[in-house]
Amino acid sequence: MSSHETLNEILVRLFANILDIEEKCLRRGEFKNLSISEMHVIESIGVDKDRTMSDTAKDLRVTSGTLTTAVDNLVKKGYVERHRSDEDRRVVKIKLNEKGIKAFKSHEDFHKDLVLSALEELDKHEEEVLIETLTNIDNFFKKKYKF
Repeated sequence: MSSHETLNEILVRLFANILDIEEKCLRRGEFKNLSISEMHVIESIGVDKDRTMSDTAKDLRVTSGTLTTAVDNLVKKGYVERHRSDEDRRVVKIKLNEKGIKAFKSHEDFHKDLVLSALEELDKHEEEVLIETLTNIDNFFKKKYKF
């Protein structure tokens, strides 16, 4: 198998495994009524700030309509609050309520645990090489696909 084929296989498997692990952990936890997509919306909104719908859609690389559907569901499920801007009534702002913040922190803890678990098998040099290599791959994709 060539290096190209090996790297492709590793990346595809790694991405799929991470998403699968994330989904399985979410399904077993306190926030099992959330989809992975909804959890990523919560993650993008963040804690202690009002976000505009348009900025959040842009960050998530989804249409305003797609985000509106997701936010409608998150409002119904009790994770997000939505209101119009006082300065410009056309602007819709969203923020996490207490339940949404709890979900955000739970997901943040999941990611911390995932990374710490992966790094505990590496020595300091291997960790530095991994970070440098992943940074280079990330920069390559950003440049090539302009995102």
